Amino acid sequence: MTYPIVVRYARMAEPDHIETTVQQMAKLHSAHQQKSSKLQRAADFVTDRLGRPQVLLFTILIEAIWIFINLAPPRLVHIRFDEAPFSFLNLAVSALALNVTILILTTQRRDDIAARHRSQLTLQLAALCEQKIAKVISLLEEQRQDNPTLKNRTDRQAAEMSVAADPARVLDRIIDTHEEQDKS
Repeated sequence: MTYPIVVRYARMAEPDHIETTVQQMAKLHSAHQQKSSKLQRAADFVTDRLGRPQVLLFTILIEAIWIFINLAPPRLVHIRFDEAPFSFLNLAVSALALNVTILILTTQRRDDIAARHRSQLTLQLAALCEQKIAKVISLLEEQRQDNPTLKNRTDRQAAEMSVAADPARVLDRIIDTHEEQDKS
Protein backbone atom coordinates (compact mmCIF):
# COMPACT_ATOMS: atom_id res chain seq x y z
CA MET A 1 0.00 0.00 0.00
CA THR A 2 1.36 3.40 -0.95
CA TYR A 3 0.66 6.55 0.93
CA PRO A 4 0.42 9.96 -0.66
CA ILE A 5 3.27 12.25 0.10
CA VAL A 6 2.10 15.14 2.20
CA VAL A 7 4.21 18.23 1.94
CA ARG A 8 3.68 20.83 4.57
CA TYR A 9 5.17 24.24 4.19
CA ALA A 10 6.09 26.08 7.29
CA ARG A 11 4.36 29.42 7.41
CA MET A 12 7.07 31.86 6.67
CA ALA A 13 7.14 34.97 8.75
CA GLU A 14 6.09 38.00 6.77
CA PRO A 15 8.32 41.05 6.81
CA ASP A 16 7.36 43.52 9.53
CA HIS A 17 5.94 46.13 7.16
CA ILE A 18 3.66 43.56 5.49
CA GLU A 19 2.46 42.14 8.80
CA THR A 20 1.83 45.66 10.10
CA THR A 21 -0.22 46.51 7.01
CA VAL A 22 -2.25 43.29 7.30
CA GLN A 23 -2.94 44.02 10.97
CA GLN A 24 -3.97 47.61 10.21
CA MET A 25 -6.41 46.44 7.50
CA ALA A 26 -7.86 43.90 9.93
CA LYS A 27 -8.31 46.68 12.52
CA LEU A 28 -10.12 48.84 9.95
CA HIS A 29 -12.49 45.98 9.12
CA SER A 30 -13.02 45.21 12.80
CA ALA A 31 -13.72 48.88 13.58
CA HIS A 32 -16.37 48.99 10.84
CA GLN A 33 -17.99 45.86 12.27
CA GLN A 34 -17.92 47.24 15.81
CA LYS A 35 -19.53 50.51 14.72
CA SER A 36 -22.55 48.63 13.41
CA SER A 37 -25.56 48.33 15.67
CA LYS A 38 -27.01 45.03 16.87
CA LEU A 39 -29.86 45.54 14.42
CA GLN A 40 -27.43 46.00 11.52
CA ARG A 41 -25.52 42.86 12.53
CA ALA A 42 -28.80 40.97 12.73
CA ALA A 43 -29.73 42.21 9.25
CA ASP A 44 -26.33 41.06 7.96
CA PHE A 45 -26.84 37.65 9.56
CA VAL A 46 -30.34 37.21 8.12
CA THR A 47 -29.25 38.43 4.66
CA ASP A 48 -26.35 35.98 4.74
CA ARG A 49 -28.69 33.11 5.64
CA LEU A 50 -31.35 34.06 3.07
CA GLY A 51 -28.76 34.28 0.29
CA ARG A 52 -28.10 30.53 0.27
CA PRO A 53 -29.33 28.04 -2.35
CA GLN A 54 -31.03 25.95 0.35
CA VAL A 55 -33.43 28.83 1.04
CA LEU A 56 -34.46 28.89 -2.61
CA LEU A 57 -35.10 25.14 -2.59
CA PHE A 58 -37.02 25.41 0.70
CA THR A 59 -39.16 28.24 -0.71
CA ILE A 60 -39.97 26.27 -3.86
CA LEU A 61 -40.84 23.22 -1.74
CA ILE A 62 -43.20 25.24 0.51
CA GLU A 63 -44.91 26.80 -2.53
CA ALA A 64 -45.28 23.38 -4.18
CA ILE A 65 -46.80 21.89 -1.00
CA TRP A 66 -49.14 24.89 -0.68
CA ILE A 67 -50.33 24.50 -4.27
CA PHE A 68 -50.63 20.71 -3.94
CA ILE A 69 -52.74 20.98 -0.78
CA ASN A 70 -55.09 23.45 -2.42
CA LEU A 71 -55.39 21.65 -5.77
CA ALA A 72 -55.32 18.01 -4.67
CA PRO A 73 -58.49 15.97 -4.93
CA PRO A 74 -60.64 16.01 -1.78
CA ARG A 75 -60.03 12.30 -1.17
CA LEU A 76 -56.25 13.04 -0.69
CA VAL A 77 -56.41 16.35 1.17
CA HIS A 78 -59.32 17.46 3.30
CA ILE A 79 -58.01 20.97 4.03
CA ARG A 80 -58.28 23.75 1.49
CA PHE A 81 -57.41 27.21 2.68
CA ASP A 82 -56.41 29.03 -0.50
CA GLU A 83 -58.26 28.20 -3.70
CA ALA A 84 -56.70 29.01 -7.06
CA PRO A 85 -55.49 31.65 -8.01
CA PHE A 86 -53.87 31.41 -4.53
CA SER A 87 -54.43 34.93 -3.24
CA PHE A 88 -53.05 34.10 0.23
CA LEU A 89 -49.91 32.60 -1.31
CA ASN A 90 -49.55 35.70 -3.47
CA LEU A 91 -49.94 37.92 -0.39
CA ALA A 92 -47.39 35.88 1.61
CA VAL A 93 -44.85 35.91 -1.24
CA SER A 94 -45.34 39.65 -1.80
CA ALA A 95 -44.87 40.43 1.92
CA LEU A 96 -41.79 38.24 2.06
CA ALA A 97 -40.38 39.89 -1.09
CA LEU A 98 -40.91 43.36 0.39
CA ASN A 99 -39.15 42.40 3.64
CA VAL A 100 -36.24 40.73 1.85
CA THR A 101 -35.85 43.76 -0.43
CA ILE A 102 -35.70 46.13 2.55
CA LEU A 103 -33.27 43.77 4.30
CA ILE A 104 -30.98 43.67 1.26
CA LEU A 105 -31.10 47.46 0.86
CA THR A 106 -30.21 47.91 4.53
CA THR A 107 -27.27 45.55 4.25
CA GLN A 108 -26.11 47.04 0.95
CA ARG A 109 -26.21 50.57 2.36
CA ARG A 110 -23.88 49.58 5.18
CA ASP A 111 -21.58 47.76 2.74
CA ASP A 112 -21.54 50.87 0.52
CA ILE A 113 -20.33 52.97 3.45
CA ALA A 114 -17.45 50.53 4.02
CA ALA A 115 -16.67 50.51 0.28
CA ARG A 116 -16.59 54.33 0.22
CA HIS A 117 -14.17 54.36 3.13
CA ARG A 118 -11.93 51.78 1.44
CA SER A 119 -12.09 53.74 -1.81
CA GLN A 120 -11.13 56.97 -0.06
CA LEU A 121 -8.29 55.20 1.74
CA THR A 122 -7.06 53.72 -1.55
CA LEU A 123 -7.09 57.13 -3.22
CA GLN A 124 -5.25 58.76 -0.36
CA LEU A 125 -2.63 56.00 -0.26
CA ALA A 126 -2.19 56.16 -4.04
CA ALA A 127 -1.65 59.93 -3.85
CA LEU A 128 0.81 59.48 -1.00
CA CYS A 129 2.69 56.77 -2.91
CA GLU A 130 2.81 58.99 -5.98
CA GLN A 131 4.34 61.78 -3.89
CA LYS A 132 6.87 59.39 -2.39
CA ILE A 133 7.84 58.04 -5.80
CA ALA A 134 8.25 61.58 -7.12
CA LYS A 135 10.54 62.32 -4.18
CA VAL A 136 12.60 59.17 -4.83
CA ILE A 137 12.98 60.11 -8.50
CA SER A 138 14.01 63.61 -7.49
CA LEU A 139 16.62 62.25 -5.08
CA LEU A 140 17.94 59.80 -7.68
CA GLU A 141 18.22 62.60 -10.23
CA GLU A 142 20.03 64.73 -7.68
CA GLN A 143 22.40 61.87 -6.89
CA ARG A 144 23.02 61.21 -10.59
CA GLN A 145 23.88 64.86 -11.17
CA ASP A 146 26.19 64.95 -8.14
CA ASN A 147 28.02 61.74 -9.04
CA PRO A 148 31.25 62.67 -10.88
CA THR A 149 31.53 59.25 -12.53
CA LEU A 150 28.22 59.63 -14.36
CA LYS A 151 27.72 61.72 -17.43
CA ASN A 152 25.85 64.90 -16.51
CA ARG A 153 22.88 65.22 -18.81
CA THR A 154 19.37 66.55 -18.61
CA ASP A 155 16.68 63.89 -18.33
CA ARG A 156 13.44 65.69 -19.16
CA GLN A 157 11.27 62.67 -18.30
CA ALA A 158 12.91 62.21 -14.88
CA ALA A 159 12.47 65.92 -14.20
CA GLU A 160 8.75 65.67 -15.04
CA MET A 161 8.31 62.52 -12.96
CA SER A 162 10.01 64.10 -9.95
CA VAL A 163 7.07 66.49 -9.56
CA ALA A 164 4.05 64.99 -7.77
CA ALA A 165 0.80 65.17 -9.70
CA ASP A 166 -1.96 67.51 -8.59
CA PRO A 167 -5.01 65.24 -8.04
CA ALA A 168 -7.48 68.05 -8.91
CA ARG A 169 -5.74 68.72 -12.25
CA VAL A 170 -5.61 64.99 -13.04
CA LEU A 171 -9.33 64.64 -12.29
CA ASP A 172 -10.14 67.67 -14.46
CA ARG A 173 -8.12 66.17 -17.30
CA ILE A 174 -9.90 62.82 -16.95
CA ILE A 175 -13.30 64.51 -17.04
CA ASP A 176 -12.32 66.61 -20.07
CA THR A 177 -11.03 63.53 -21.90
CA HIS A 178 -14.22 61.59 -21.21
CA GLU A 179 -16.34 64.49 -22.38
CA GLU A 180 -14.27 64.77 -25.57
CA GLN A 181 -14.70 61.06 -26.26
CA ASP A 182 -18.43 61.24 -25.58
CA LYS A 183 -18.82 64.05 -28.12
CA SER A 184 -17.02 62.16 -30.87
